[in-house]
Amino acid sequence: MSTEEIAAKKAAAEYILSSEDGEGPATVFDKILSGEWSSDKVHEDDLCYAFRDIAPQAPTHILVIPKKRDGLTKLSNAREDQKGILGHLMYVAKEIGKKECPKGFRIIVNDGEDGAQSVYHLHVHVMGGRQMKWPPG
Repeated sequence: MSTEEIAAKKAAAEYILSSEDGEGPATVFDKILSGEWSSDKVHEDDLCYAFRDIAPQAPTHILVIPKKRDGLTKLSNAREDQKGILGHLMYVAKEIGKKECPKGFRIIVNDGEDGAQSVYHLHVHVMGGRQMKWPPG
């Protein structure tokens, strides 16, 4: 089992144990948004924040997150009234991808334990800067 799979299983267990309110435990992203932890900011607006991943899996690896989690711990928890923020996250990811990776990029959203989600605060990965492989995993 890879370290990514181990981290995803651990995060899923922590989320399940603490998700009575559906929000799950505080995450590293909460610490970044509060300013407690620093980050390499790429984009910020009223709805989302984007920053470079600290453990990049490609030359360009940027995370786009909603500023308000509001139950968006994972994509499968999204409600109909959250279509606007979901679209905004994708639009911002597209803009970042076009700027940072003019030859092409990949957008990834991991969902749940089997999807290798390791942080339970919805986030969109923008990856590029090299030829991506298929299938991804």
